[in-house]
Amino acid sequence: MTWFGRWLKRLILLVAGLGCLWLLWLTAWVLYWGQFNPGTTRFMEIRLDELRQTQPDARLQQSWVPYERISLHLKRAIIAAEDAKFVDHEGFDWDGIQKAIEKNQKKGRYVAGGSTISQQLAKNLFLTPTKSYFRKAEEAVITLLLEQFWSKRRIFEVYLNVIEWGNGVFGAEAAARHYYAQSAAQLGPEAAAKMAGMVPNPRYYDRHRAAPGLARKAAIILARMPAAEIP
Repeated sequence: MTWFGRWLKRLILLVAGLGCLWLLWLTAWVLYWGQFNPGTTRFMEIRLDELRQTQPDARLQQSWVPYERISLHLKRAIIAAEDAKFVDHEGFDWDGIQKAIEKNQKKGRYVAGGSTISQQLAKNLFLTPTKSYFRKAEEAVITLLLEQFWSKRRIFEVYLNVIEWGNGVFGAEAAARHYYAQSAAQLGPEAAAKMAGMVPNPRYYDRHRAAPGLARKAAIILARMPAAEIP
């Protein structure tokens, strides 16, 4: 074997070893968070760093609430808006991904991702907002781990408690108090539909709460909510 072949073999073994360590690290955190609620996420850390660049004493708004203390209306609204097949798929909505690819090709740019709730949670817990094929591959691995080790109910509970809902606002409880001065348990159908409509672009809608596009989205979500199946 030539010196190049030997070094190539060592490099492959090194990459494989690092990949195994990364997978073990991920699995350990997924198992831990399956039993204990996350105190923070990668997305939260990134947003807090951004806020503290202009406000050194900035803090995030986030308060964990159990699944039972989150409005049924909000659960239905999120399923209707983000992932109608959530309780049935195994982490990926292949039809949704295909439609997103076709939409992006038609527009000539990235406008839709086709991500499921499980994929969105994987990204929020561990990754950055950047878009790349490598990051999507990481997201897919984490999604498989979540689906393997967590119930759908646990995935949805954590998702509702950690996703971004405004500038420095994370989770359903903080969002309900931020926008409506009430708890997540008290949200009615109209408020829930509007909050669900904010999820794809929460910081924009935090600044433009009366945006006509948000009102149209909320109306569509509201009409779909009765058919939404939740875990």
